[in-house]
Amino acid sequence: MPPRRRSSLASALLLVACGALLAAAPHPAHGAGTPDPGALGPYAVGHELFTVADPTRQETRLGVTGPRQLVVDVWYPVDPPQSAGAFAPYSFQVLGLGFVSQVAREGAPPIPNVARPLVVFSHGNGGIAVQSTNLCETLASHGFVVAAPNHTGNTAGDAFFTRMDPFSVSAYNRPRDVSVVIDRMIARSRTPGDRLYRIVNPYQIGVTGHSFGGFTSLAVAGGYETFAPDPRVRAIMPIAPAADLLPDAQLAAIRVPVMVLGGTLDTTTPLEPNSRLAFEIPSSRRVYRADVIGADHSHFASVCKLADVLFAYNAPVSFVRAVVPGYLETCGPGVLPIEIAERIQNLYAVSFFRRHLTQDTRYEAFLTEAWAQIMEPDVEFQRRSPSFPFSSLPASARLSAAR
Repeated sequence: MPPRRRSSLASALLLVACGALLAAAPHPAHGAGTPDPGALGPYAVGHELFTVADPTRQETRLGVTGPRQLVVDVWYPVDPPQSAGAFAPYSFQVLGLGFVSQVAREGAPPIPNVARPLVVFSHGNGGIAVQSTNLCETLASHGFVVAAPNHTGNTAGDAFFTRMDPFSVSAYNRPRDVSVVIDRMIARSRTPGDRLYRIVNPYQIGVTGHSFGGFTSLAVAGGYETFAPDPRVRAIMPIAPAADLLPDAQLAAIRVPVMVLGGTLDTTTPLEPNSRLAFEIPSSRRVYRADVIGADHSHFASVCKLADVLFAYNAPVSFVRAVVPGYLETCGPGVLPIEIAERIQNLYAVSFFRRHLTQDTRYEAFLTEAWAQIMEPDVEFQRRSPSFPFSSLPASARLSAAR
């Protein structure tokens, strides 16, 4: 990999070129220049909850048999003058714990009659839909509609009450959950009188997710066992993905743009082999990888917010460490501040999806090695070209070359 910092004249010229590209075209809602993709965008944010049922999957839960049910959080752009009402409450699903957003307003009216790109977010193993609210709110503030299902049988509440589904069942359900949410979001956008009427563009759909959710985003695009790739998905961003759970054939079947994000200190889904596999194997001609230096697995979720809620109830550190995996590695002293990891996550998510769902070429500058080398000292960035040497090698040869 090229060095992260260069003192050459070439680097200086690259910096000038990046700045010129960023300022080249005015943003329709923000005047000259491009809104900072690492920060909140020009729109206010609304939030709502809804439940969707999938009659094609019958389940028995708590002694009751019926269609699989998913509770879905949705964030969407709001005209700032219309942003009013209470801030959105976010539940951790356990013991009534949660926190209140400082950004999203519950039930605020979306900007009407503007079809916007949809991004589906998939939470981690035993996680919750609101585990990465900073990311979801930031995407909405930059003009995306974001839908995050709670994967029933694999949530924090399921883990707390010891009713988690077996891994194989959750792996089967997760990509199907995403497709069902896409179905429902498109249907709502076509239903007069619905709050989301005419605000989803069915031809601009992306998927992102953390950990097991990163696996889910890969599976939605490449298939998994009997699940066929969802052709409506146009770009994916797996975050700290459990990519090694997917066979090579499914990874190779991914033909849409891919943005892989991970942390160098992740021991749960380490970069080797997970980020490497998600970067090397897909058949897509546009694949990117950003490794955040000093970030661990939980730097891309809201674990510090959960810890703060527990501390507000005078919970001892020993209890917080027991119930918040990765607390010390993510929120403790001397580690990479989670705010840095969240900003980097937002920067690449907004830039990637703006570039590959809306075809906004102004965001291309953020998706380059030059930008990371000069502007992001905490990021090691790679961008795969069509001639990337590993792309046509069998798995055994790839592993040998990697060593």
